[in-house]
Order: sequence, then structure tokens, then C-alpha cells
Amino acid sequence: MASSTSTQKLLFLLLSSLAVFQTAFAGDPDITSDFIVPSNVTQIDGSFFTFTGMRALVGAPPPAAFKVLKASMAEFPALNGQSVSYAVLQFPSGSTNPPHTHPRSAELLLVVDGSLQVGFVDTTNKLYTQTLQTGDMFVFPKGLVHFQYNPEANKPALAFSAFGSANAGTVSLPNTLFTTGIDDTVLAKSFKTDVATIQALKAGLAPKP
Repeated sequence: MASSTSTQKLLFLLLSSLAVFQTAFAGDPDITSDFIVPSNVTQIDGSFFTFTGMRALVGAPPPAAFKVLKASMAEFPALNGQSVSYAVLQFPSGSTNPPHTHPRSAELLLVVDGSLQVGFVDTTNKLYTQTLQTGDMFVFPKGLVHFQYNPEANKPALAFSAFGSANAGTVSLPNTLFTTGIDDTVLAKSFKTDVATIQALKAGLAPKP
């Protein structure tokens, strides 16, 4: 990981950019109160506005596989109505965040350690790619298919993502296509392959016992 001083500087940069991002890309409906209190909450204090889930990152070794820690409305109810959420992406060497979309928000990604190859495809099927170094930022437009990949053989990567929605949503293309019960024949014809290939792909994505 980056040094403590470097990490602090990058965190400050992220927080600063987050305020701009929220104004520029917010897509949730405006609310008519300062904040929204869940129906099952009877008392509000500072704890309601505090999320401690990222403490798991402090001092922890890199994970064995790609991992996402989210702070969205589901994990942090105080975000409801605030048009903002957050995620930390951990990439072991050679790992990828497979092609996916966020239907309700753009994504602003900041690499805080290591490097990442990233890209998205627009609605004309044009691919935009970039190799990001520590300190670089990249925006994935709302709803477009995109990916991230750590090409380094011996170095993990760490990135932060900010979203202009409290519930940006994630649609993983591999999971959506091959684990939701779409007929094998439909998929085979769509990908111009055979049913055996589709079944092999589905088997590879099936949960391990």
C-alpha cells in the first residue's frame, strides 16, 4: 500500500472531488427534508450518520480475490435521499472487476495504490480504455458497460469509487447472462456459439460447494 502520508493526501483529494461529483452527477430525487429517518429508527444521533464498515481495511492484507466493500443505502441507511454512495475496490494481482453497469449513476474512480486498466463501451459500441496509475481518476458514464483490471503480476491495487446515487445498482454481465436462467438456446444463438459452450460458461460461474 502507499505510505500513510500519501494515502492521507489521496483521501483528501477524494473527499474534495466527492463534493463536486455529488453536485455534477446526482441522479436521485430531491428530498424535502434534511435527511430521511427509517421507520424502524426512533432516536437519531451522530451514530446514525457514521459508517464504520471500512475499518475492515485498516491493517488487513490484500484479499485472495477481487473484493468490493460498499457504503450504499443498503449498508448505510443515512445515505437515503443524499444522492451519494461509495465503494472500495481491492484487486489482487491479475484480478478483474468483470464487465458491469450501474443503471442509476455514473462512477468516479480514484486509484490510491497500484495501477489499473479500465474501460467502458458507449452506446455506439466504441471502447474507451486507459491505464491508470496511483492518484489517477476516471469517470464511467451512467449506465454504460465498464470494467477494471489489475495487470500487475506481483502487486495488488486499491481504488475508491464514488457514485451520484445512494443506490447506484450493479448489473454484472456474466452473472446476468449466465446465472439467471436464460435459455441455453437463446444464449447460444445470441453469441453465435453452441449450447455446450454456454453450459460450460454457466458451470464455470456456478457457486462452488
